[in-house]
Amino acid sequence: MSDREFDIKKAYEKWLREEQKSGRGKKNIQEENGTRSKKNIREENGSRGKKNVREENGSRGKKNIREEKDAEKNRSVREETIGSERKRIGEEQDGMYRKSFREKKSDAVSGKDIVCPYAKRCGGCSYINRDYKWSLGYKEMKIRKLLKPYVELSGIVGMEDPFHYRNKVHAVFAHVRDGHRERNVAGIYEQGTHKVVPVEKCMIENEKADAIIQDILKMLSGFKIKVYDEDTGYGLLRHVLVRTAHVTGQIMVVLVLSSPILPGKNNFVKALREKHPEITTILLNVNDEQTSMVLGEREIVLYGKGYIEDVLCGHTFRISAKSFYQVNSVQTEKLYRKAVEYANLTGHERVIDAYCGIGTIGITAAAKAKEVIGVELNGDAVRDAVRNARENKIKNISFYTNDAGDFLAGMAQNGEKAEVVFMDPPRSGSTEKFMSAAVSMSPGRIIYISCEPETLARDLHWLQSHGYKAREAAAYDMFPFTENAEVIVLLSKTGSGRAKKLTRA
Repeated sequence: MSDREFDIKKAYEKWLREEQKSGRGKKNIQEENGTRSKKNIREENGSRGKKNVREENGSRGKKNIREEKDAEKNRSVREETIGSERKRIGEEQDGMYRKSFREKKSDAVSGKDIVCPYAKRCGGCSYINRDYKWSLGYKEMKIRKLLKPYVELSGIVGMEDPFHYRNKVHAVFAHVRDGHRERNVAGIYEQGTHKVVPVEKCMIENEKADAIIQDILKMLSGFKIKVYDEDTGYGLLRHVLVRTAHVTGQIMVVLVLSSPILPGKNNFVKALREKHPEITTILLNVNDEQTSMVLGEREIVLYGKGYIEDVLCGHTFRISAKSFYQVNSVQTEKLYRKAVEYANLTGHERVIDAYCGIGTIGITAAAKAKEVIGVELNGDAVRDAVRNARENKIKNISFYTNDAGDFLAGMAQNGEKAEVVFMDPPRSGSTEKFMSAAVSMSPGRIIYISCEPETLARDLHWLQSHGYKAREAAAYDMFPFTENAEVIVLLSKTGSGRAKKLTRA
């Protein structure tokens, strides 16, 4: 029995007691509720007297008719009373759920009281209205099943507070018509479409970022800024991107426009900073192409340094608008510490950090390695990585702008070796070209970090057939309430076992 059914039953029992106290006998109440006496049942089954039959045939007296009308009236009153009570209890329960949503949304243990108003249209958080522990168990089960042919999963590491973890928030702006009303909205694309779902507050996005986006939306009419129309190509503001630093608290706002000209830009920046003095930099990004890409190539700094800085695993990292940086800072720190643990570095190893982004893994591992080489295709990220190494006074690391597969293939052709390879490919997984090059360099350990367990399983199958065996694996809930998780796997050469397991530093 649910809580709501239990409360309705209690309300009915209370009404029944009050009726009994007022003088109505239990027998009468039972008869009204349908629990009739044996005599009445027997009469209904055919053993009724002639008088009863006559009455049923229409020769009933006025007294009987009046009694039936009174009984019908009493039944109507009773049903109306119970109906009102049910409605009242339902409203109280709904109010309790809404209050529970406000009070318990930051509950570290359970998300069962969360009701996201955008869930059906958005589609981004498949498990937002489910218990958080359930979602962790379900993810672990799926990952364990995928990896079972290759390695035993040690478990999944969840979050103490699984809400508002996203440090990168992107909002698309649109002009919509609701009946006879027209208005500007900011939100996200409905799953599988380019229809914009207006979102004021998202349960997984940084709260300050959401507030900034809503204030920009309100400022548009005052500054006569038109929202971009994808169909006509007319309008100025296309997107707003907000990046927040978990430790330093710095905030970057990127206004994505279809033109480099923002009318009254100085006053706009001033007004926005008056509302949000915590903003440390504001950029104008020009995207004048008919494309689904959010950011264009050209950037203009309107305020501040044009980047933000955050602290991860004891190191400071510069983050620009286009740089890849994990969206969940809390879980990323746990993940990277596990990666360095799996590497089992002693200070004598040459380490490759493939798909290195802004150098987070390589810089974290550098203190325990002899040499680190990072390779990344995104030039902006590499520039940030070089600065990050310099700012953190890391001298045994170097970065290269190149495709990871091409770069390692070149190293392999030159006969170069590496003891450890970190690989953190995109969701589509690694390439056979990269893995062939990595294997040819004969590293003792490969640490594979994946945000897509299915492509991870595919790549583990390839690596296993080319002389490497998965030894350990762990999952991290980097994206609570979504279907995704991050998985890290340690591989070593077949037959080598975990040679240095007992000598880990």
